[in-house]
Amino acid sequence: MPDRNDGADLGEGPLHGIVVIDLSTTLPGAQATQFLADAGADVVLVEPPGGSPLRADPGWPGLLRGKRSITLDLRDDTDRVTLDGLLAGADVAVATMRPAAAARLGFTAEELAVRYPRLVAALITGWGTRGPWADRKGYEALILAKSGVLHSKHQLTTGPDPAHVTTPYASFAAAQAAVHGILAALLEREESGLGQLVESDLVTGVGAYDPYNWFYELVLGRYPDAFRPAGAAFDQQGRPQAKLLYALLIAATADGTWLQFAQTAPRLMRAWLDELDLNAELTDPKWEGFPLLPTPELRFEWWNKMISKVGERTLKEWEEAFARDPDVFGEQFRTPDEALDHPQLVHEGRSVVVDDPDLGPVRQPSTLVHAAGRPLTRIRRAPRPGEHTRELRAFARAATPPNSAAQQGRCDPPLAGVTVLELGAMYAGPYGATLLADLGARIIKVEPLDGDLIRMIMAFPEAGGAKVLQGKESIAVDLRSPEGLEILRQLAGRADVVLQCYRAGAAARIGVDETSLKSVNPDLVYVNAPGYGIDGPYGSKPAYAPSIGAASGVSVTDAQVVGRPAADRDQLLSQARRLYAGGTVPAVQSDGMAALGVASALLLGIYAKRRGTELTGIVATMLGTSTQALIAHNTSYPGRPARSRVDSDFRGTGALYRMYPASDGWVFLAAPKEKEWAPLVAALGFPGDLVEERFATGRARATHEDALADVLAKVFATRTKAEWEADLTAWDVGCVAVTQEPAERHMQGDEFYAAGYAVDAVSPVFDEHRRLAPLNRFSRSTTKAEAGCTVGQHTDALLRELGYDEARIAGLRDAGVVR
Repeated sequence: MPDRNDGADLGEGPLHGIVVIDLSTTLPGAQATQFLADAGADVVLVEPPGGSPLRADPGWPGLLRGKRSITLDLRDDTDRVTLDGLLAGADVAVATMRPAAAARLGFTAEELAVRYPRLVAALITGWGTRGPWADRKGYEALILAKSGVLHSKHQLTTGPDPAHVTTPYASFAAAQAAVHGILAALLEREESGLGQLVESDLVTGVGAYDPYNWFYELVLGRYPDAFRPAGAAFDQQGRPQAKLLYALLIAATADGTWLQFAQTAPRLMRAWLDELDLNAELTDPKWEGFPLLPTPELRFEWWNKMISKVGERTLKEWEEAFARDPDVFGEQFRTPDEALDHPQLVHEGRSVVVDDPDLGPVRQPSTLVHAAGRPLTRIRRAPRPGEHTRELRAFARAATPPNSAAQQGRCDPPLAGVTVLELGAMYAGPYGATLLADLGARIIKVEPLDGDLIRMIMAFPEAGGAKVLQGKESIAVDLRSPEGLEILRQLAGRADVVLQCYRAGAAARIGVDETSLKSVNPDLVYVNAPGYGIDGPYGSKPAYAPSIGAASGVSVTDAQVVGRPAADRDQLLSQARRLYAGGTVPAVQSDGMAALGVASALLLGIYAKRRGTELTGIVATMLGTSTQALIAHNTSYPGRPARSRVDSDFRGTGALYRMYPASDGWVFLAAPKEKEWAPLVAALGFPGDLVEERFATGRARATHEDALADVLAKVFATRTKAEWEADLTAWDVGCVAVTQEPAERHMQGDEFYAAGYAVDAVSPVFDEHRRLAPLNRFSRSTTKAEAGCTVGQHTDALLRELGYDEARIAGLRDAGVVR
């Protein structure tokens, strides 16, 4: 099995020859440059004396892998000259700092354009560089708290209070958005010869995860009487309120393995109930209306009945059932470490072991993107601090000073002129293409005559698909007909990229696989974005966000349910509720993670092609991308330090990184660093309990963690959350009022709209409305922020573009080939 990293020569990678200077000190920068290093770029990690702060993360061997390290003290004039030489010889620079710090370093669009006119510089911030919160500290939890994500996770607790989670949703999103911006700017540089500054931020990034609730909340706000909101999945007594709980059942086997089912289509639910031997019972008038049962008591009874039925069989017996009936499938819940043992990941070589001379064998995910049936490159170990200082100083001295800057005015979107043909349904793959539409690509979405299923996933027509359809042209065509398939082949002949998101084998059966379409257009970039893979033991399995969350470790990381299911029935049901909240909250889930990875794969394929590198069999899977998002959690080695865990109340990971009740709600305090203690105490007014000897040092505070939390709780309870946010922020202490409404509603509200995280668009269904802003801002290139489209809205126009006349189009419509 391809688990180790010592197989065949994997080549230099599509980004070979691209030099990246990594000035980042936080997770999103590390993950962005890790992607670039995995693709073959020469990433130079600039570390301060004593090493990068990232080395305090237990996952640092995965985050820093494949990079070279130089130690520089940027307060020293000589080392600043060295940095200048590094940047002069580089193609890309990445930094994670607040705008004021970036300006002090000269990391601004204006100064970079003068000093390094060909440099593509990426700045990743917490809050962006222009809004009212731009200068605030950008800790992950602060973004999740203020955006509403922690509220959306509230069912991890027993009450309505927000819940803290440690999956790095915002950081991963900002990292992948930076990758998108970097690759798009490098593409634009191929034409203009000029670099530019690219920005991404954690706030806008986290908005990319939600597949449809943005428009659910829009409809509820605009048409409050249109339909009854679904509400929480469970009521305050822990009883089910949503019919989806039966389709997305979470239950434990007889031998103690948690399973996540995803029987979301009517056909799948019928098969599911047959397997549980419950279809006959539904004939009892007691269950009339299933799955919309009328009372909490009946819903709880049926839910409990299904859980009991699952618990009658062992894992082996259920696996036999899955093999017997492809319409029934349950995914095992795994920890991040256990996820790398997943049979599909092992089959694809997505789990590798790198030998480190100090740490021993280091296990970690392979590259996010695979090509030609293998990782992009051979994974190399992480460097020691300053390991390559001597050779990199020589590189800096030899760097050629750049030519004087050309005129750097505004220009078209960086992907203007790129055409992507999208074959797929629902969210993960298609939203990856949507992100390229924001960067200027033309996206032609090929839909069945009834449209993508996501259009009708909600009770309000078209609301379910409005986000994933943004900026696209829709052609509705029956690919089962010879005429329909011929239309698609003609479209492929004019496209630059094809994106397909079907299960393994489906594209070949239809006749739209890579070989078939490259016979029409040999220059195509062809990207596969399935749930599990294009082959292998799980390639044909249905992939839904909850299933991938269970398989990858995302659900367990959020829910903190580890080990065997509880023997006590009430505790077991509580665990099931927590696992559900861990993996099925729309605001942040594996569909969004996968979409971000799809966009990165598309852009990498396009840029590689532009550089003359032919990548075949490009694959980015939902499961593979989700394990990449957790690389700081699933990188393992002997003696790995323990990660900070969320406390049992889901308030935080320590007294100085957690939520506290204010007089009118909650605040999130983020002041974990030693240098943040004195400003915090001052901002709180020097309360006597905090200046005691037991809290005088970082070590003492760690020893008295619980006592410190108790003291802080008493202090924060004395004032409102808005007052605490204003006062602590004035002292440059990380603190926000925790939003207590759904993230998707809050992020399109006036406060976030004014801050630039949401923008206006005009839809044929929703007229003028607010949508999430593009994930990138460029100093020269523009972006687009368009709305969705209706089914087949562009069918006739596209057919005319292919040369079809009106009579022929009418004939195709009458024959049911197009809509």
